[in-house]
Amino acid sequence: MLQIILVFINLFFVGLLAGEEFVIRLGVRDTLLILDDVSHVKLRQALIRSLRVLVPAIMFPAIISGVTLAIVDATSRGCVFSWAGAVALLVFLAVTMFGTVPINAGTLEWNSNVPPHNWKALINRWERLNNLRCLLAVLSFVLFLVSAALHLS
Repeated sequence: MLQIILVFINLFFVGLLAGEEFVIRLGVRDTLLILDDVSHVKLRQALIRSLRVLVPAIMFPAIISGVTLAIVDATSRGCVFSWAGAVALLVFLAVTMFGTVPINAGTLEWNSNVPPHNWKALINRWERLNNLRCLLAVLSFVLFLVSAALHLS
């Protein structure tokens, strides 16, 4: 019974993480691209301020529950999928901490009326990293769903 509760908690947080990343990638990105430069930077800064609280609040429970599930699930039929999902989340964490977080921190320091000369290159790098983050979050969710399905069968 405890393992079923852990599976539920994991799917809840990994599903939220995948959904949040999916919406940022497919819902917000195109909106930013049609804005003038000043509005783009201001909106990006506002998003960073709110998402730097929301994303960790979802990401860390997803990672903790994912790794815990993989350890607890070590001998079941779905263990390969649990471990793969946990690894995807850990890579997601690494890309976040060493890739997008430093760019976000710098972005918050920009003067929106006069962003740095290389701001578009930095945003393009962030977008490439975010594409990877989105892929990893959705992949992790799918892997944990397969693991959960194997538990139920």
